[in-house]
Amino acid sequence: MLLTVKSPIANIYKKNNKKSEIVTQILLGENFITQSKFGKFYKGYKAYDKYEGFIDAKDLHLDKRKKTHKIISKDCNLYKKPTNKYKTNKKIFFNSKISILDNKNNFIQTTLGWILKNNAKPINFKTKHFLDNIKLYLNTKYLWGGNSPRGIDCSALVQELLKFNNIYSPRDSKDQKKFFKKEITIKNIRKGDLLFWKGHVAIALNNKKLVHAFGARKKVVMMGIKETIKKIYSKSKLPLLCVKRIKKL
Repeated sequence: MLLTVKSPIANIYKKNNKKSEIVTQILLGENFITQSKFGKFYKGYKAYDKYEGFIDAKDLHLDKRKKTHKIISKDCNLYKKPTNKYKTNKKIFFNSKISILDNKNNFIQTTLGWILKNNAKPINFKTKHFLDNIKLYLNTKYLWGGNSPRGIDCSALVQELLKFNNIYSPRDSKDQKKFFKKEITIKNIRKGDLLFWKGHVAIALNNKKLVHAFGARKKVVMMGIKETIKKIYSKSKLPLLCVKRIKKL
């Protein structure tokens, strides 16, 4: 059964309990295919990338409304009514998919409440370059399995930035390395190229700097390319495996 996420962020676990490892996350408005139910959990996979795991049933609902818009802000406040006087303590996050239920003043109504209209754009909107949104993630804490500006890992950073610009990417770095076929030399690296190590990926900002969700720094950071290659090798004895170019850019 195809169900839709109704929570701002939902965890997908390795096993059917919340003490299990978080393998990935799924955002408001995205779809999850359920295969079976284990107590309070559904086993299944994300419709977008077929990533498997267990999700709390309370995070899902049947919603046949077409998602027409997406969130373009790092996060945005939810309001009970279309006025600044009724702000709640809840937020929804970048790349969430929404249906517009109503439109009043400068507010639009979502399934979770009202948000300011300038936080959303049509679902097919994209920026000139997928890295134009990197500022939304800088200094975001490193979170294994995370997929949002509240916490993210290296491969999810790649996936979420590309997803916003309607470019498909697998979830894990090992699969991204296989999926993006065009390999280039380090001397020809340019903005948007992906640098791969065993279990890690970074994105080139230009031929000298990169950005990545770096576990050693516990956040999303910009670093020098040469510095990063040296640091990862000295710390983990992992050499740079390859550099891949995304053909659609």
